Parts: sequence; C-alpha cells; structure tokens
Amino acid sequence: MKEKDNEGTLICPLEWRYGSREMRKLFTKESLLRKRLLVEAALAYGLAAAGFISHEEAKRIEEAIDKVQLKRVEDIEAKIGHDIMAIAIGLAEVSGEAGKYVHLGATSYDIVDTAWALILRDALKIVKKKLTDIIRILMKYSSEYKNLIMPGRTHGQHALPITLGFKFANYVYELSRSLERILELEKRLIRGKIAGAVGTMAAWGEKGFIVERETLRRLGLEPHVISTQIAPRDSFAELVSTIAILASQLDRLALEVRELMRPEIDEIAEGTGKRVGSSTMPQKRNPVTAEKISGLAKVLRALTIAALENIPLWHERDLTNSSSERIIIPHTMLTIDEILDSTIKLLRGLIIRPDDMKKNLEISGGAIMSEAIMIALVRKGMARHEAHALLREIEREAEQKGRKFKDVLLENKEVLKYLSKEEIESLIKPENYLGKTLELIERSMNHARSLLNQSTSSSM
Repeated sequence: MKEKDNEGTLICPLEWRYGSREMRKLFTKESLLRKRLLVEAALAYGLAAAGFISHEEAKRIEEAIDKVQLKRVEDIEAKIGHDIMAIAIGLAEVSGEAGKYVHLGATSYDIVDTAWALILRDALKIVKKKLTDIIRILMKYSSEYKNLIMPGRTHGQHALPITLGFKFANYVYELSRSLERILELEKRLIRGKIAGAVGTMAAWGEKGFIVERETLRRLGLEPHVISTQIAPRDSFAELVSTIAILASQLDRLALEVRELMRPEIDEIAEGTGKRVGSSTMPQKRNPVTAEKISGLAKVLRALTIAALENIPLWHERDLTNSSSERIIIPHTMLTIDEILDSTIKLLRGLIIRPDDMKKNLEISGGAIMSEAIMIALVRKGMARHEAHALLREIEREAEQKGRKFKDVLLENKEVLKYLSKEEIESLIKPENYLGKTLELIERSMNHARSLLNQSTSSSM
C-alpha cells in the first residue's frame, strides 16, 4: 500500500467505500501475508514427508509463522526488493535452527499462486452465498407474481403480454448459469502449485511428488497437473471473465429496474426511502443503487482485458502478470462483492405497481394482441402473410384516426369473415395469450434448485 493522503485514507473507494468487511479482510496486506506463511508452513511438512527435514523442524517452522510481523517483512522487502524472499527471510529469522530450511526448493510463485488459491476459495464462498441469496429472492418474486400480467417489450416497444413472474424467472435462469460457471471454474482455479523454479520439481529430485502431495493435502487443495514457474493464467482470466459475466447479468437486472422506474412507465421502482434524489430538484427519486450496479459492472468488464493479456507470457514466465494481478484480483472480488450486496438491497426494497402494469397494457388499445388475432385468422384459413398485412393496416388506421385497435378490428369486414365478435373479444384479452408461461417458470425454478443444491454441497 502506498503513502496515504493527509486524511489517512486512500482515494481508492475499495479502501473505504465498496466491498463488505468480510471480503475486504481477505485482501488486506496482513491477510495476504498470513496465507503465504500458511503455504510456507505446509511446504515444511512436505519437505519433512520427503525426508529433507525432520517432522520436528517442520513443526518449529509452523509454530514460528505467528511470530512473523508485517512491519518486519516490509522492512526486508524495502531493502532487497523481493516480496516472497522477504517473507522467507522473516520466517527464517524466527524459526531457530529450522529456519535454514524455509522455502527449500520452492520458487516464489509456489507460494504466491497457492496462497491465491486459498484466498480465492474463501472469496468465492462469499460470492456464491450472496449469489444464491439473490437467486432465492428472485425465485420468491417469480412465484409470487407468476400471474401478474404486464407488457413484454422488445426494442423498447410493446411486444406480447408476459407476467412479472416470467420476467423474474428469466433472471433466475441467467444467474443460475453464473452459479454453474463459478462451480465449474473452481475446479480449474482452486488448485495449488508446488513445483519449483520452472515447474519440474528438480530441487526435490525423486521426492517432488511427495513434497507436492503433502504440502497441498495440508491446505486442502488439489495440484495443477503441470505448470511452468507459475500456474496457468487462463484460470485467472476465467475467474475475471466469469465474474464480469455475472456483473453484466446483474447490470441487466439493474437496467430493467431503471427503465421500468421511468415516471412514464412506473411499473417497478427502487425503494428510495428518505434518500435525497437531487441537491436542487426536491421531487427526484433516483435509482442510484441500480445505477451503481451498472457503473461497477463497466469496471469489471474492463478488467477482463488485462486478465486475458496475462495468459501469453514469455517461455516459462515473465513478470508482466505480477503487477497487474495485484490490481486485477482484489478489485475483481471487491467490486463483485459490492455489486452483489447492492443487488440484494435493490431487490429487497423493490416496489411493484400492478395498476400501472394494467394501465400500460391498455396503451395500445389492444394492438399488443395482434399476433393472437393473426394466429387465429390463419387457423381459420387465411394465409399468414395476408393476415399479417391486414392487421398492420388495421393498426395503422387505428393510430391515424386516434381510435383503439380493438374497435377498428371489430369493424373490419375481412376479419369478421373469419372470426366472430365473441371470438375477437376473447382473443384480445392478454390473460388468454400467455402460452406456457407457468410451465416455463417452473422449469426455470427446477434448474435453479438443482444448482443451489449443488452449490450447497460444494461449500460443505
């Protein structure tokens, strides 16, 4: 962490504004040091299992990790310019005679990448918990409003009637897919790398797999199958990309709220409570939580570029990934944490306006049901393209004369050749043209339940 300003707090909002306490705690300098020391201690037991040191010497190294002070490590790093060597020296200093074996045969990124696996395992637990909370809230809304009819919109225009529960069920499905991606991602990301300078385990000779196995067993990690000096960077790129996809889905949800909160629509609104909307316009009720979600999602999408650029490194590695990952990884996890918390807040305070949905359904005077009329005409014998053209003419006539589509439809002689007025009255009702809405909602729910159960099992 660089020098702070006169107030003692960095200007970066991740230092003081965004991210929960539990997520921030994972990405403090102290936390990073402790995770790296845990890896060094586990490595000592790996060395002991392979016969390089005694079990007692490994135990002394493990007991010494609590004595290592962040300030001392920082002082060493300031002198030698190497963060992991500073940790190794700091641990050796407090380990007595066993200190001469600290970090034996390891390379820096054995420690760095394995520590990242430990931190990201904990970070993704937080993400999964909050994401499952969001999915469950949306499932509740989907069930509660499965019969609440509203206009479906494409291109920002009225398309066909849907229900609010159907709209929510689509978000249930999309976010369940992100949960599925995270569960798959963990299999590739949450792995340790204990393989030495270029990944060959040469320093440990024939005992390399013993060192790796015992070290990672103690940390509860599986090893990367093979590596260079560092773990493959595709898994970090996959992490950032997966999180950016999740953020973009939540951005879409937030954008939905923002659009439907417009005064001229007013079907859904963000609960604003006593919050001031504008410093000068007293009437303003701004969707600032939804807008924050959308704004932070832009940041996460941008971070994917740097993460992808870290995959192509020179030969068995260069150092270009190191500096960028110090920014990318903490910022990715803290930003998505803030987005998730904001989404939970947004959903729990959501305001639903059924009367406005009904009012908006009637804006077109029944034209929103033109497809239903067209299908009925075709079933009665009219060619589909002719029915389509006829209904377009009727809609244009209604618009030009300032009349309701339904009224013009009921007067059209060509339509009345095929459909009775009673049939038209039935066809024009939105509740009669919802297709398999209820079944599709239930299918989305079942898909989500399966993944929620899978996520719960993986966290145990």
